[in-house]
Amino acid sequence: MSAPRISKANGRSVAEWIGKTPDAKPPPRVLLRILRRHKGKCYLTHVEIRDGDEWDAEHILALEDGGENRESNLAPALKAPHKVKSAEERKRRAKADAASKAAFGIKKRSRWAMPCGKKSKWKKKMNGQVVRR
Repeated sequence: MSAPRISKANGRSVAEWIGKTPDAKPPPRVLLRILRRHKGKCYLTHVEIRDGDEWDAEHILALEDGGENRESNLAPALKAPHKVKSAEERKRRAKADAASKAAFGIKKRSRWAMPCGKKSKWKKKMNGQVVRR
């Protein structure tokens, strides 16, 4: 395991915050450092974040795309643009997943397979005997 990077904030060296899990939320002191590093501007729209504006710490490189939950990968983003960006990322990921599933022949199995129907593991012979396909 490598040593944590040191970032310069407020005139002194501070160890970079790294989340213990992908869901870990950065503490307020880290949020303040992130906001100061970006000069109080939204990472997505470059609009100044004012008092009372709702904002999130946005992952620059999404966790799904190999990004890490660490201070250097976080940037401030206003709530509305962040929702739009997150929706676009989810849509892009779903499309990529669907293409991958189709390429590998992975199909969603019907929950309601009729007993002895075409999608069932079982078939019924003409003499009434039930056997595995």
